Amino acid sequence: MKVFSKEQIYEGDELTAERQKITSTDLMERAGTQIFNWMHARMQGAQVPIHVFCGIGNNGGDGLVIARHLITHGYNVNTFVINCSNKRSKDFLVNYDRIKNVTKKWPVLLNCAEDFPEIQPDDIIVDAVFGIGLNRPVDQWVKKLFMHFRASKAYTLSIDIPSGLFVDKCVDDEDAVVWAGFTLSFASPKLVFFLPETAKYTVQWEVLDIGLDQEFLFKTETEVELIGKLEVLPNYIPREKYSHKGQFGHALIIGGSYGQIGAVTLASRATLSAGAGLVSAYIPKCGYHAIQSSFPEAMVITDSDEEKITSIKFDIKPTVVGFGIGAGTDTQTVSAFTAFLKTNKSPLVIDADGVNILSKKKTLLKLLPEMTVLTPHPKELERLIGTWKDDFDKLKIVKAFSKKHNVIIVIKGANSITVFDNKLYINTTGNPGLSTAGSGDVLMGIVTGLISQGYNPLVATIFGVYLHGKSADIAVEDFGYQSLIASHVIDYLGEAYIDLFKQPEQPPQSQEEEEQEDVQG
Repeated sequence: MKVFSKEQIYEGDELTAERQKITSTDLMERAGTQIFNWMHARMQGAQVPIHVFCGIGNNGGDGLVIARHLITHGYNVNTFVINCSNKRSKDFLVNYDRIKNVTKKWPVLLNCAEDFPEIQPDDIIVDAVFGIGLNRPVDQWVKKLFMHFRASKAYTLSIDIPSGLFVDKCVDDEDAVVWAGFTLSFASPKLVFFLPETAKYTVQWEVLDIGLDQEFLFKTETEVELIGKLEVLPNYIPREKYSHKGQFGHALIIGGSYGQIGAVTLASRATLSAGAGLVSAYIPKCGYHAIQSSFPEAMVITDSDEEKITSIKFDIKPTVVGFGIGAGTDTQTVSAFTAFLKTNKSPLVIDADGVNILSKKKTLLKLLPEMTVLTPHPKELERLIGTWKDDFDKLKIVKAFSKKHNVIIVIKGANSITVFDNKLYINTTGNPGLSTAGSGDVLMGIVTGLISQGYNPLVATIFGVYLHGKSADIAVEDFGYQSLIASHVIDYLGEAYIDLFKQPEQPPQSQEEEEQEDVQG
C-alpha cells in the first residue's frame, strides 16, 4: 500500500475534482459521507451522545458534513466549532450553512477554556479540528481542549489524522495532540502512524476510500510503502517439482565467539528454514560440537583459534555471506573481517558485531558490495550513523547513509522499516514477543536464506522482515508474548510461508443470508 505525502494528497484532491468534474465541496461531501457510513454501520442508531468538534478549515468542513448526516439520521449530536482564527475555508463555510438548514441546534462556537462542554466517559468525540495541513503549534486554549478530551476518557474518533499531529515532523508537546482511539484516514495511512514517537496518538487506524482518481492512485510513486501480504506475495518464487538443493544456493554464516555460538546456530537454522539449499557455519573451534549436535543440517568450518574469529579462510563458493552475529570486536576479528572484505565477491548481510566493526572502522564501508544488507538493533544503528533528535531526523540520516554507501538498512521496531536510497518500506507484521534474545539473529538468517535462493537483496530484506514478523504472529498464539523465544520464530517460519496463500476467513453468515442462498440454489 502506498503512503502518500501531504503534497501528493493535495494534488490527488485537485486532479480528482478536475477529472471527475466535481467541486472541492462535492469531494468534501463524499469524504464526510464515507465517515458517517462507517459510524452508522457500527452504531446502528445508538443514542450515545456524540460530540463533533470542527476546526475552521477543510478538516472542520468534513466534521460538519459528518454532524449533518448524524443529525438527519436521528443521532444525539452536539456540534462545536473551534473558533481559533478569522480565516475560514470556502468549503467549511458552505457546510456551516448546510448544517444550519437541517437543525435548530446550531454549532456552538468555542473561543476559550470557559466554553468547554461537559463530556462523559461513555460519550463519543469526533475530532475534526485540524487536518494534514497543520504546520504550527496549536494555541494554548486549544491544547487545553485536547487535554479536556483526554481527561474525559470518552472514545475519540479522529478524522484523517489526530488533531495537532504533523505529518512530516514530530511534536514537542504531547498534550497539544489529540490521543485518538481510532483514526479514519483518507486515501492512505500517514507515516506518523508507524513511528515510535508518533504512533501512540492513535490506537487503531483504517483507510477510507473517498473515490480519488484511480489513475493518480495507481501511477503516483511514493517514497513510503506499507508492506503486507499483498505486497510480498508477487515476489514469492515457487519451486519446481524437479528442483534440487543446488538451485537454492550455499549460504555461509560467519560469526560466534566463546559463549556466543548460539547466535550462529540460530542464524544458520533460520537461513536453511527460509529456503537456502545449503548452509555452512564458520565459527571458532569452541563451537564445533555445539552446532554439529544441535543443528545437524549445517556444515561447519572452524577457525584456527579456539575462542574467536582470527582469519576467514574457506574453499567453498558461497552464494551469500552473513557476518557478525556473536563475533565480538576483538582486534584479530576486525583484521580478519577487513581482509575478507578486500577479496569477497558474494552478497553480504551484516548484523550485530559486524555493524559494530563498521562503526569503529568506517573506511570498510567502501569495501561493501552494492546492496549489502545491514540489520542493526537501535544502539548499533546509532553507533553506525550517529545520534538523531527524533524519528524524522533518524529517517533522514538513514536515507542519506543508505544512498551514500549504496546499502540496505533495516530500522528495527514495532513497525520495522527497510530503507534503501530514498525509499521506506514499512512492515506490518510482528508483535512484542519479538523483544527477546536471538530474534535479530533469526532475522539476519531469514534474509540471508532468501538471497541464497536468488531473491534480489532489497526484495529479500522486505520479504524477510515480513516473514519474520508473520512467523512470530502465528507463534504468539501458542506461546504468548512473554514466552515467545527466537527458536519459535524459526519453527513457525513454514506456517508463515503457507499463510501467504491462505484466503482471509469469511465472517459467519446470518440466518437470513443462508436462507437467501437456499432460495437461489
